[in-house]
Amino acid sequence: MTKILSAFRHPAVGPLLLSLAGVVVFLLFWEGAVRFFQVKSYLLPPPSEVLTELFKARGRIAEHLMVTMTSMVCGYLLAIVVAIPLAMAIAGSRTFEASVYPIVIFLQILPKIAIAPLFIIWFGFGLAPKILLVFLLSFFPIVVAGVAGFKSVSPEILEFSRSTGVNWFGTFWKIRFPSAMPEIFTGLKVAAALASTAAVVAEFVAADRGLGYLLLVFNGEMLTPLVFADVLVLGVLGLVLYYAVELAQRLIMPWHVSARHAQTSAGH
Repeated sequence: MTKILSAFRHPAVGPLLLSLAGVVVFLLFWEGAVRFFQVKSYLLPPPSEVLTELFKARGRIAEHLMVTMTSMVCGYLLAIVVAIPLAMAIAGSRTFEASVYPIVIFLQILPKIAIAPLFIIWFGFGLAPKILLVFLLSFFPIVVAGVAGFKSVSPEILEFSRSTGVNWFGTFWKIRFPSAMPEIFTGLKVAAALASTAAVVAEFVAADRGLGYLLLVFNGEMLTPLVFADVLVLGVLGLVLYYAVELAQRLIMPWHVSARHAQTSAGH
């Protein structure tokens, strides 16, 4: 018992154990409530049945998982490639900001589900319309965070850099970009959380394969346990992408206060 309590107090292991304990308690409560009140499976299945059906349909779900993961990751990477240079241009030029930033905001305001049918008309069914929808939902948080990050550099530091003869590229690479990285990673994590949602929305409208499409099939056949299993897989997929970005942040930015705090906590 003492060893268990000491594990919960450990700064590196404790938060993970607490998270797992919270999940287990929630699942046990869900299982007990469904069985106690005798809720029909087609309304709310118990977690044990969801996991059982997930195991039975693992091959079918895995096949569609690869389709969703491909569109999700490709759209997300495309958003990064476009959004960060765009944020640099917006932050570096008032003319560019005044002319382009309103268009970026307008694209974000447009309901993506409304323009998805246009992508089908332009590109047909397949990977392209799904990648575009993931891109549209993911790139705006990165742009906004990037603009805020590139503008956050102190004018005094930039003036000192110019006075010492550092050229534009040197100033950007050694001062502007490192200063903007915490904000950029914040945008990347928000976009990662949106990417799985975007992939599902795209598959609702413009796909004949993928977890979103499979979700519609299961729902139409009233296979509620498989609907929950599909949603569970989608949630795990989103979490994997989110924590992959967080891991990249710790590896790329070991000097940032969040990384230093995690290392210090683990050392005690």
